[in-house]
Amino acid sequence: MKKLIIAIALFVAYSTTWACTNFIVGKKASVDGSVIVSYSADSYGCYGVMQHFPAAKHKEGEMRKVFDWESNRYLGEIAEALETYNVVGNMNEHQLTIAETTFGGRMELVDTTGIIDYGSLIYITLQRAKTAREAIKTMTSLVAEYGYCSEGESFSICDPNEAWVLEMVGKGPGNKGALWVAVRIPDDCISGHANQSRIHKFMHYKKEDCMYAKDVVSFARKKGLYKGKDADFDFAATYCPLDFSGARACEARVWSFYNVWVDGMDKYLNYAMGLDLQAEPMALYYKPKAKLSVHDVQTAMRNQYEGTPMDMTNDPGMGTYLSPYRPRPLHWEYKGVKYFNERPVGTQQTSFTFVSQMRSYLPDCIGGILWFGHDDAKMVAYTPVYCCVTSVPDCYTKRYGDDVTFSFKSAFWVCNWVSNMVYPRYSLLFPDVEKKRDELEKRYFDKQKLIEETALKRYQTDKASAVRFLTRYSTVTADNMLREWNNLAKFLIVKYNDFVVKPEDKGIFLRTVEGLGARVNAVGFPDSTRARIVEQTGDRFRMPVDK
Repeated sequence: MKKLIIAIALFVAYSTTWACTNFIVGKKASVDGSVIVSYSADSYGCYGVMQHFPAAKHKEGEMRKVFDWESNRYLGEIAEALETYNVVGNMNEHQLTIAETTFGGRMELVDTTGIIDYGSLIYITLQRAKTAREAIKTMTSLVAEYGYCSEGESFSICDPNEAWVLEMVGKGPGNKGALWVAVRIPDDCISGHANQSRIHKFMHYKKEDCMYAKDVVSFARKKGLYKGKDADFDFAATYCPLDFSGARACEARVWSFYNVWVDGMDKYLNYAMGLDLQAEPMALYYKPKAKLSVHDVQTAMRNQYEGTPMDMTNDPGMGTYLSPYRPRPLHWEYKGVKYFNERPVGTQQTSFTFVSQMRSYLPDCIGGILWFGHDDAKMVAYTPVYCCVTSVPDCYTKRYGDDVTFSFKSAFWVCNWVSNMVYPRYSLLFPDVEKKRDELEKRYFDKQKLIEETALKRYQTDKASAVRFLTRYSTVTADNMLREWNNLAKFLIVKYNDFVVKPEDKGIFLRTVEGLGARVNAVGFPDSTRARIVEQTGDRFRMPVDK
């Protein structure tokens, strides 16, 4: 019991830093030969945008200002590359995609004097590298020259042929460079990380499938963090030791992904729940029992521990309408005792989310798609934006809104508007959102073949024409989604106004013969809520029997 209380205290201490989730699928583990990587940028108060850096040529000696991605604080200047590539969101024109999750690790290793943070490192690298291997070299070279000022990070670095996980921590104030290790995910495997370092012993990997800093072990010895043999060195255990928070709030999310696609994950349940921190950790990657599609990965980004002991619809926190969402903070206190809420993949705090699809058998401008959405992945439809676009949809930028400025032309705000109507009355309203979400995504997938065939025909005679076509399609699709979501919001407020339900048929509200709205249905509580009320109050609300 004492160990559990200490573990919960650690959970409390680090709960404010838990954020993102990444899942990775190798090209032989996907149904169509795509390399797939997903990302949710989970941060309260952060206005989600789709970044865009147009391709450009630069003069010798030109400098680039670096601003911290999260705070916008000026960090310094670095030498600009002579040529930079087109970047859309977290994917560039060569289909290279980079995503991340922060694991923190040992805080004394953060180099506060460095001038490249993790977010800037991603976008600078996307503008300079064509492949995953080239990206790893670029990232590690940049921090070696300019210093790395962020906490420990896990990066997903993927191109149409390979998927890698790179984990990196600093060396402390005033020490340029970083301690890092990168491991290639086999083509027939899946992987994931969620704010907990996941690369353990790595010396046994084939040389071509593993890269690491020359001093990654010697530095640990120098600091008194490790005394064993090089071959037994464990990166995660040394630089990000597992605690209750790292298991229950972080590794559990990765477990939820593996649990769907890999047999035998029950043996890791106690580990993922933080009940046995000495247990064997989950592997960095596994071969799935079936191949995954882009839609399967989108579904994984919506997981909320359904059907597991961590299911969020089987405790009083679900409220009247069986909600799998919990208010933050993740920890709370009652009568001097600290408790916590589960932290699933699908969460209300998501700023933006994407599933990146990379295909080696198509020209880059057609093969790379960033399936993008604002807000909680469970509550939005992922729309396709091709990596070649010369402009991103306005509704995905800051043109119409920001952190504290609402706009009906902002996808971020309209998507949040809908989801925040749903959260308090989840079981009542969510089916309508799910129906619209699935309808739109099916429409996008159904059109994908025709769109790409058309783009390919144009590409064969005029690449610029194909780029213009895909730019327009990406923009029109995002604009149509926003229009559909605005209409959905209006539909929801009319249908569910004042805790009743207005009858409708295929989205059209019914009327009486006199032209008024049809009589509303008072649906009341779900049965499970009725049962809880009776169990907790006895006969307090029982109607007397008429005599």
